[in-house]
Amino acid sequence: MTTHHGPAGPRLPAPGPMSEAAFRDLYRRLREPAPEGGARGRGALDRLTPERVVAAAAEVRCGRAVSLAAPVETRPGPDSPEPASHRMTAPARPVTGGHGLDFARDRFAMNVHGDVDSHLDALCHVIFDGELYGGVPASTVTPDGAGALTLDLVRDGIVGRGVLLDIPRLRGVPWLDPGDQVTAEDLAAAETAQRATVGPGDLLLVRVGHRLRRRTLGPWDVTRERAGLHPTAMRFPAERGVSVLGSDGNNDAAPSAVAEVAFPVHVLAVNALGLHLLDYLDLEELAEECERLERPHFLCVVAPLRLPAATGSPVNPIAVL
Repeated sequence: MTTHHGPAGPRLPAPGPMSEAAFRDLYRRLREPAPEGGARGRGALDRLTPERVVAAAAEVRCGRAVSLAAPVETRPGPDSPEPASHRMTAPARPVTGGHGLDFARDRFAMNVHGDVDSHLDALCHVIFDGELYGGVPASTVTPDGAGALTLDLVRDGIVGRGVLLDIPRLRGVPWLDPGDQVTAEDLAAAETAQRATVGPGDLLLVRVGHRLRRRTLGPWDVTRERAGLHPTAMRFPAERGVSVLGSDGNNDAAPSAVAEVAFPVHVLAVNALGLHLLDYLDLEELAEECERLERPHFLCVVAPLRLPAATGSPVNPIAVL
């Protein structure tokens, strides 16, 4: 279990509320630059070139593989009113003996975009002002499925260099309290403190300690309060040119810093920047290993399900250290 990381670093001023006008100005400025190569079809994944994938493989030092996903939650709770369902379909009765062949079978269903299970958001997940990323009309998403920017863009998986920035470690606390918000200055300070480098094509993972707090104190209603990024923090991944953004929380804090926009970080990340988002990861074991090895970089592999018309998928990302 991750514990206190020593003396607290300098506490930066808490970010304040953001007006809708200021948010929309930030949205326009982040949306304007096209990803490298000028192609908008795969969003920020255009930056994850074969050369960068090869370089990411060189980050492996000890061959230690770590899951970044939490166990799928099948029990209802304050953060999981509609938990995943898992039931056995065979055998119909307990097998105590017998002769010949039989099979155990089961069925699984889940709300992909819930507030407890680890999942990936496709680029068609966030609609803002009637558009998807790159100006694609929201009408391409219908009750029968999405027709553009779907999960099919990552059917071959995402493989690249992962970088963990541990904000509780920076602040000398086990976790951030619900409602706390991470700034671009926090991210830059964590990068310096951990001797990390965040660059083009990277998979940037930001730990806020959500999973550790949940395990220690129990689940709570995260729709009301949760730690996450402040909208202005999105300048950091935009300037560094990352390809994927993930967190052990929702990425968005609650309550929102923008009263008129409930999920401003989702809007900026997915809709403006074309970033695939990883929500509700479990970064505790990874944080321990990165601290032990004094290496915040690793090879990261994300393999979503093959659901061509879907807006997201449960995932079990793997970090290889």
